Amino acid sequence: MLKITVGFLLGIIAGLAFGPSAQFVSPLGDLFLRLLQMIIVPLILFTLIGAVNSSNPKQFGRVGVKIFIYYMLTTAIAMLVGIVVGGWFNPGVGLELTGEHIDVPEAPSFIDTMLAIVPTNIFQSLVNGDILSIVFVALTAGFVIVSMRHSEEKRINNFGNLLYDFSQAGSEVTFRILNGILQYAPIGIFAIAASKIGEQGFDVLYSLASYVGASYVGVIIQFVFVYLVFLLLLRVQIKRFFKGVWDALITAFTTSSSLATLPVAIKAAEKAGIRESVSKFTLPLGAAVNSDGSAIHYGVGAIFAANVVGMELSFAAMVAIVLAGTIASIGTAGVPGAGLIGLSIVLTEVGLPIEIVALTAGVNVITDMIFTTCNVTGDLVGAAVVDKSEEKYELAINSEEANVG
Repeated sequence: MLKITVGFLLGIIAGLAFGPSAQFVSPLGDLFLRLLQMIIVPLILFTLIGAVNSSNPKQFGRVGVKIFIYYMLTTAIAMLVGIVVGGWFNPGVGLELTGEHIDVPEAPSFIDTMLAIVPTNIFQSLVNGDILSIVFVALTAGFVIVSMRHSEEKRINNFGNLLYDFSQAGSEVTFRILNGILQYAPIGIFAIAASKIGEQGFDVLYSLASYVGASYVGVIIQFVFVYLVFLLLLRVQIKRFFKGVWDALITAFTTSSSLATLPVAIKAAEKAGIRESVSKFTLPLGAAVNSDGSAIHYGVGAIFAANVVGMELSFAAMVAIVLAGTIASIGTAGVPGAGLIGLSIVLTEVGLPIEIVALTAGVNVITDMIFTTCNVTGDLVGAAVVDKSEEKYELAINSEEANVG
């Protein structure tokens, strides 16, 4: 934890000191990102297969229901936070459309998104890194392996145990490689921080200070009044949790990628005391479908866009923004250009021009850092909350059985 924090702080100092010249260390950061991306596919595949096999079907079902309820609830709250904070800061007042054009990837329909989860070619999905498809394949394989391991036919039972042992061996290899990558993390974090700060500096903040300020304040509110409240209600040890996940938060902030942070987040969850049976199931799902930071982005972005064109948002329009943003932040996660697609969906929903997105392009690097940190924190808090909930449920069941006995 200390090494990564020091690397991050030194990177900021180097970026401010050397400015654009700090770009010469960017290859070291690119190497770190490539190493993390290299490990993502086997990590998701093996950890999800192992997670399905490490819990009974009833527990697996409970965890799945709980985590999806958590995702929907926190994402909707994040949208509201984005709108409220946007109203406080009123970003975009005084700015005008510059005539810039922005190419937004075509938003997939709900049906297309659902169908795309099921791959036509498993190996192609693995090669392309189609995360939702990989999650589907891993969960399907995990369920089949579980059924084989519990088969009364000895031959099928042996095959099931063989496949399970193979997945466990693959998981062990993956985590050993990950441990090596994390030894390099301080250097990679230093290089990414230095190159980003050196390229952007802080001058770019002045023209869009209210937009950036609203983004950061919105995430802080989500941290304090949503995540901390969840942790306190379930009596999760706050100090241990944040001490454990600190490396993941620093990695998320510097890389601006929830998927690239996933390997670090899974290791961080272990340090935070979250059981593997929960973290290895919920965190890959969260990286694929949960985006609280993106929801705040859409809320603030909608207010920003309305102010630029001088449009007064009605209550009905705000409700539409919350609904569209909640669906967009979950439905477009894992899709290339997800941020542009999601914000364009929200703006289109209330009749605002998507070209306004171009006005924020100059500070995207700075805002993406905090939004990604929020995404990853939301995933980790969800894992901790569900784990504590399961722990209390198991204690209650054991207590009832003891009383009956």
